[in-house]
Amino acid sequence: MTPAQKSLVGRIRAAISDKAPRREVAMIGGLAFMVNEKMIVSAGKDGNLLVRVPAADHEQLLEAPGASQAEMGTGRSMGPGWITVTADHLIDDDSLAFWISIALENNSSVTSRQPDTASD
Repeated sequence: MTPAQKSLVGRIRAAISDKAPRREVAMIGGLAFMVNEKMIVSAGKDGNLLVRVPAADHEQLLEAPGASQAEMGTGRSMGPGWITVTADHLIDDDSLAFWISIALENNSSVTSRQPDTASD
């Protein structure tokens, strides 16, 4: 884990310490934080934050400082509902709390994907 990622991970852990159930999973090139088995944010190795946001609010949230369309590799958009926030715009706890609160609000409205249990 890079120093930038380690710092961000610690701050995220502190910010969501009262949320349950929660867990951490290595995915999407970072450490993803899951609440109720749904990803809210992921701390990237570069200290950037991947945030799952309401698709309906996506365009408006892209106007926030440091926010950009999330990509899964260069030029491969993750689509509406996924935003990357640069590390230099997460320097204080208020800015991180802003994005985490949006992700948690979205989390409560998103349903988990359930495996298909139908048999032939």
